[in-house]
Amino acid sequence: MSFLSENVIPGHYGKKFTTDAKHPEDLTKILEALMQVDGVKDVLFEDGSKPTVFVIHTSKVVSVHDIEHSVKLLNLHAVPTGPFFPLA
Repeated sequence: MSFLSENVIPGHYGKKFTTDAKHPEDLTKILEALMQVDGVKDVLFEDGSKPTVFVIHTSKVVSVHDIEHSVKLLNLHAVPTGPFFPLA
C-alpha cells in the first residue's frame, strides 16, 4: 500500500470509488454522509455507470478508510478503484 492508494489528496484529481447503491435515495444518503467527512469538498456521481461510480475531491488529505467507513454505516459499500485524472 502506498500513500496515494490509502488517501485522497487535495486538488482537482480526486479518487474514484464504486458502490453497490442502486437507488437514488441511497446515492443521496451517500452524498450526505460523505459531505460530513472533514476535508471532503465534493462528490460527483457518474450517470448511468454500472456499478455506480463516484469521484471524491478533497480540500485536505482524507483517508480512504474514513470514506469507506462513512458509507458502510449506511449498510452500503464504497470501493476505491483508483485516482481520477480530469481531461486537460
